[in-house]
Amino acid sequence: MANVPAVVQIVQRCEALFEDLHFNAVAQWKAAAPGRKAIGYMPVYVPREIIHAAGMLPVGILGGGDALEVIQGDAYYQSYICRIPRSTIELGLTGRLACLDGMLFPSICDVIRNLSGMWQILFPDKYVRYLDVPQNYDDSIGGRFYVEELGVLREDLGKLAGREITDAMLNASIAVYNDNRAAIRELYRYRAAKPWQAPTSEVYLVLRAGMVLPPEEHTPLVREYIAAAEALPRPKRDNARVVVNGTFCEQPPLALIKSIEMSGCYVVDDDFMLVGRWLLDDVPTDGRPLEELSKAFLHRSATTAAKYDEKREQKGQFLLQQVKNFGAEGVIFAAPSFCDPALLERPMLQDVLSQHKVPHTAFKYAENTGQMAPIREQAGTFADSIKLWNAA
Repeated sequence: MANVPAVVQIVQRCEALFEDLHFNAVAQWKAAAPGRKAIGYMPVYVPREIIHAAGMLPVGILGGGDALEVIQGDAYYQSYICRIPRSTIELGLTGRLACLDGMLFPSICDVIRNLSGMWQILFPDKYVRYLDVPQNYDDSIGGRFYVEELGVLREDLGKLAGREITDAMLNASIAVYNDNRAAIRELYRYRAAKPWQAPTSEVYLVLRAGMVLPPEEHTPLVREYIAAAEALPRPKRDNARVVVNGTFCEQPPLALIKSIEMSGCYVVDDDFMLVGRWLLDDVPTDGRPLEELSKAFLHRSATTAAKYDEKREQKGQFLLQQVKNFGAEGVIFAAPSFCDPALLERPMLQDVLSQHKVPHTAFKYAENTGQMAPIREQAGTFADSIKLWNAA
């Protein structure tokens, strides 16, 4: 592979990890040392630092994508909800998640809450926990509740690991994930500055690699990608700069991301896999770790439809800030079909964007969406209209 550019090699490796629905990378990590364990989690946000401090591998489970035929999973859920719980059940029932020793289900929506109960029934020999989050953002109320939730998780994983998880261990793991989040912020800044050098279809694959690799391996991979992307000059086009919103849980097919790009759009910010970017800055590593994780969640975290925070800021301000910070010219709302949080929030966000004269368009998808032509045509028309408005 001497003649293959480094950026291509990195992307090919990440794509192989993305396509592997048997999670061989996780199985190999476990086989490398006796007694290792892996804990799966759904994609929005969990405190991976606690899993890591227990000596376990956090593994992001994001459904089966468009490569998995759902057969058994359809028997467990009705047809009028999103596809991700059905494909996740399919992964479990077909043995593809046998490498996992437990699953965490964060508070995203009623569907994921019910999936946690389903998992307990189907896999009684595995550790399963629904991780609740505060609805009140005062440190003395919601903060205290969240610290206690994190304490239960810490105790449970310590028992599963057969060792106490000390504050020193947690602070060391927080430092590891601080570095990982910093690398991802560097990647997002680089893409926003030069989106033609770092296509979102590649950036997405680099992010997905972090769902199965240990952070000590993923962090340098992210920085290697940035350096490799910068080393390979690519043509710059007069594309529209857009923010993609609504993809925080069930992930869009890779073909959908490529279709948006081929339509004439540069994606300069998004809400893919928020677990890696939920906390917006470094978590202190010299204090009481659970309290510091709680404060970061309450006061320095991303805003999304899956998080209820009535008092902290007005609806839509976080999205407007994304548009401003990354120099976006418009917003594409892309939400999974039947995603109640995203689809209920969308009209409120659209109203705010309209008030501030930010162009926007919207469509729905499923993780197995087969027909991309209409999406590409809609995104292309949107990109053309942005350029016309700007020219006017």
